Amino acid sequence: MAVWRGWRMICVSLTMIKKVARLFTIKTKFEAFIIIYALALGAVERGHVYMQQYPGFGGKLMFVACTFAVFMAGARILDGVAYAAMHR
Repeated sequence: MAVWRGWRMICVSLTMIKKVARLFTIKTKFEAFIIIYALALGAVERGHVYMQQYPGFGGKLMFVACTFAVFMAGARILDGVAYAAMHR
C-alpha cells in the first residue's frame, strides 16, 4: 500500500509549460508555409466532399469558401511571423 508523503511541489511548473508551449509556436516563414500547405490540403479535401454532397453552384460556392478561409488564415499566420520577427 502506498504511503502519502505530503508532496510539496507543483507537478507541472511554469517553466515546463513554457517549454511545451515553445514547441507549438511558429518561428520561421518556412514553418508557416508548411502549416498553410497542410491547411490547404485539408480545405481542398473538404471542398471536394462539399462538391459531392451539394452538386451544382452550392458545392462550388462551399469549395471556394473553404479555400478562401485558408487564404485568410495564411495571410494572418505570415503577418504574425513577420511581426514577431520584427520585435525580437
